[in-house]
Order: sequence, then C-alpha cells, then structure tokens
Amino acid sequence: MMETSVIVEKVDEFLIEEFEVESDDIAPDANLKETLDLDSLDYVDLVVAIEATFGVKLVGDDFVGIESFKDFYDLIESKVNI
Repeated sequence: MMETSVIVEKVDEFLIEEFEVESDDIAPDANLKETLDLDSLDYVDLVVAIEATFGVKLVGDDFVGIESFKDFYDLIESKVNI
C-alpha cells in the first residue's frame, strides 16, 4: 500500500518539473484541466509520467469525472493500491 501523502508528493513533483506548474497553483480542490492547461498531447505525456512513476496503466476512461487534483490523486491511489 502506498500512502496518499507519498502519491500526492510524487504527482506534484513531476507536475512541477515536467509540466512547469507553479506549486502555488496545485491544490486538492483546484480544477486539474484548467490549472494544467492540458491539450491532448499533454494528456499523453501525463499518462506516460504516471505509468513511469507508479507503474500503473491509465486509459482515457479513467479520466472521466476527474475534475480536481484530489480526484486525480484518488484515481492514482486506486490504481496503485489494487
């Protein structure tokens, strides 16, 4: 089992480094898509980064209903802690 705090830390770290997101913009209730300003290619990069960091596979349907950073963290946690 991976702790939620570890998942949040790792996700935030690669968002800051790889997607050049300001750490102040990352908040559990912030809108993920608006904050990251992702296009379709960025989503591919995001999925690759998640897979490389956590060793889990994400598909497009996984992102249905993902609005906030907390939703995103929860998605990753659900995949990691199967």
